Amino acid sequence: MGRAGPVIASYRDWVSETTSGSGVRLHVVTGKGGTGKTTVAAALGVALAAQGRRVLLAEVEDRQGISQTFDIAPLSTTETLIFEHPSGGSLHGLAVEPKAALLEYLQKFYKLGRAGSLLEKIGAVDFATTIAPGVRDVLLIGKVYEAVGRRVGRGKKATRVYDAVVLDAPPTGRVARFLGVNEEVAEVARVGPVKTQAESITTMLQSRITAVHLVTLLEEMPVQECLDAVAGLTADGFPVGAIIVNQVRDPILTDADLDALAGTVSAGLRRDIVADLATAGVADPGETAAVLLTEAAAHLERLDLQAEQDQRLQEQGRAVFYLPALPEGLDSGGITVLADELHAQGMV
Repeated sequence: MGRAGPVIASYRDWVSETTSGSGVRLHVVTGKGGTGKTTVAAALGVALAAQGRRVLLAEVEDRQGISQTFDIAPLSTTETLIFEHPSGGSLHGLAVEPKAALLEYLQKFYKLGRAGSLLEKIGAVDFATTIAPGVRDVLLIGKVYEAVGRRVGRGKKATRVYDAVVLDAPPTGRVARFLGVNEEVAEVARVGPVKTQAESITTMLQSRITAVHLVTLLEEMPVQECLDAVAGLTADGFPVGAIIVNQVRDPILTDADLDALAGTVSAGLRRDIVADLATAGVADPGETAAVLLTEAAAHLERLDLQAEQDQRLQEQGRAVFYLPALPEGLDSGGITVLADELHAQGMV
């Protein structure tokens, strides 16, 4: 099946059509658990950095998935350089943690200083970040929002610290609620900095500088969850970017072989296989041929199922990109391979 199908549209075309030239600066990557969304987010970050951009790769689920992907020390709440690219680009990592984000928020808006540490000692910070509904997600997104808009310098000479931020977001099952929590907060907090920031974050997330990318596998459940997420995110006003099909496996057999195996295998083909196995010195060629034909039929069925799921994705009319399965995993430069694929196919 190869790469499962053609790329529907260049992601660059999608960007030019939807951003009025401003470009996507926040790439939110989500997907059903087990589809490899953290790996894809990391590959996207590498691909952007390879184009000479300064990129922040952030995670919000406290899983240290990024550090495991790059085989580096666990990330902290302080932005850490992961690598620098010869093009001049760089990739930085950040583990967004609610407690640190809340203390930073209190200092920024209320100038609490040491009072923030006192609140932490008496347990108020833990209460706010673990008990109060929605506050955790508000803080996590707020930190990402700050990184997207952060500048150095003053006035017209001010420049953005990061050209792009890639967020390894929660799974598709809860990403819409995660992204929409600030809208709920803005409705509750009628005045003050909380309402102002909540509205600003919602505006950014629903603007054309944001793109929510969905990672899936060519399997029924991940594809269905992907399609449900596309519909939900679109209904909630979040810009859906690309669909990224991960772990695509090339067919073991040629198209001619697959055609010959489709339907009922002819007696002549079965005899030829047995004869070839006998010539190769295989013991009990008849039984071996039966086993091989059964496995080939299962392989063909798998390819047909993949093609069916791919067609469902293609019918969305969105840019679709395909990343190969890596036999050796992420060892031996696997992330770079995936990043190169995203660039070659036009996503970056």
